[in-house]
Amino acid sequence: MRFAIPIVVFLLLVVVFSFGLFNDPRELPSPFLGQQAPTFQAPSLKEPERTVGSADYAGKMALVNVWATWCGGCRQEHPFLLQLARTGAIPIYGINWRDNREEALRWLKQLGDPYEFSAFDEDGRVGIDWGVYGAPETFLVSPEGIVLHKHLGPLTAAAWQEDFVPLIEAGGPSS
Repeated sequence: MRFAIPIVVFLLLVVVFSFGLFNDPRELPSPFLGQQAPTFQAPSLKEPERTVGSADYAGKMALVNVWATWCGGCRQEHPFLLQLARTGAIPIYGINWRDNREEALRWLKQLGDPYEFSAFDEDGRVGIDWGVYGAPETFLVSPEGIVLHKHLGPLTAAAWQEDFVPLIEAGGPSS
């Protein structure tokens, strides 16, 4: 009997560790996948007196990209976002997360602006509502406002083709 307790504890640890071994640590699922995207309103990065938010892309397939100037991965993905914006394949909306407004404006002026708008989320509340773990994060939102996909880390052409394009072409989540 006294040997049973260590065996049970060992088996429980094996189950817990095997779960970690066989799951991709880059995949932190969003609680919103297949659910209504959070609605938000925030000041526009470029025009602080103007409010922008989810109502601005309602009824459209949209890419919502959470970014910041302090984020190395954001700088890495930025050229691809510019390229994607030039194609007109999908409108891209930014949430500038926990950043400095002047630095963010300078970033967009120097590197280019792929966004229809960027909401300025200085205190991170919008990001919290979206379940953001860190920048960059990119969400694909259907015209009905459903989160179809969440991508963690820098968005690349390969990830775009593999994860986003099939959902956009299908008009929603794959069955």
